[in-house]
Amino acid sequence: MQPVFKAMIDGETIAAAIEALESGWLGMGATVAEFEAELARFLELPDNRTVVAVNTGTSALHLALLAAGVGPGDEVLTPAFNNLADMQAILACGAEPVFVDVRLDDYGIDVTGAELMIGSATKAVLPLHYMGFPCDERVYEFAREYELRVVEDACHAIGTRRDNRLIGSEGDLQCFSFDPIKTMTCIDGGAVTCSREDADKIRRARLLGVVQPRERQYLEVGRSLADGGFGGYDVVDDGYRYHLANLHAAIGLSQLKRLPEWIVNRRQIARAYNVAFENLPIVTPEAELPQISMFGYAIRALGGERDELRAHLWEHEIDSGVHWRPAHWLTRFRSCRGAERLPVSDLLGSEIMTLPLWSEMDEEELACVVDAVWGFYG
Repeated sequence: MQPVFKAMIDGETIAAAIEALESGWLGMGATVAEFEAELARFLELPDNRTVVAVNTGTSALHLALLAAGVGPGDEVLTPAFNNLADMQAILACGAEPVFVDVRLDDYGIDVTGAELMIGSATKAVLPLHYMGFPCDERVYEFAREYELRVVEDACHAIGTRRDNRLIGSEGDLQCFSFDPIKTMTCIDGGAVTCSREDADKIRRARLLGVVQPRERQYLEVGRSLADGGFGGYDVVDDGYRYHLANLHAAIGLSQLKRLPEWIVNRRQIARAYNVAFENLPIVTPEAELPQISMFGYAIRALGGERDELRAHLWEHEIDSGVHWRPAHWLTRFRSCRGAERLPVSDLLGSEIMTLPLWSEMDEEELACVVDAVWGFYG
């Protein structure tokens, strides 16, 4: 069975994990600080921005929203065609999601529609970069006009450029995920890129609200007691156990080294799919992908044939996914403000499906998928 996603776990990643396990320190330590520094370099962050690593992408979203000042009674505008982590992160702040629709060209937030949903409780907007495609940059003009914070879900978009600038290198707060199915993995992990002021808030919150000098946050066994360690801390805010462990950071460092070649490779696979499917009754991503880091390859199967196409692929030992069912279809979110008028999200919910795409997918594996899709259409 060909999976939809496959993590690239090579010998270097395995060796990095073994070394971290043998180091004697399994909590947050110096390797986490190194991972943050290397990620900042990869994302080409200017001096006024930094990276904070956490244990999951969902934690990154939650802490970014808190840093943006989102709290009980607030509302956050976000697409209903989105990952559930975004909605749950909003709820974790005591706030409520307000749903807006997406555009058919990039499946990103419809800024014009979002403006209609502004209310007195609106505090922030949470757009998504779907499958690595950057959403409409006008979301920042919109946010400035209404004095909103912007928390970007960039969990699909590590390495994507917009106007030749890497997502995460500018703007407000961006959240990344390094779970098992992402382009690069830490097994599980996440990160927030943001201003240094917001980073200080997030660092405190990720480790139980502990206030310490930054140089003490990454101390490891053998040095902790000698250097004061945890003896001089204070707690002034609420906190969570969201910190990243050395083991996961070590895996992430090994993956980060190969990320540039994987991004190029995934673009090549996406281009091959686009060419192969150009005469079929399906909608594919845009043909030119020079700045996109492809997390996955999503198509729209037209004519109500998605489920039949998925069943056909399964019979040919090819898995596929649905990313995603719109949140307003789900019981918890049906009563959210904005849920009653989302025509594009409803359309995508019935047509969208994800085909296999992973780093170093070979020609034979690619051809099997292409042949099976063509076989369905006769």
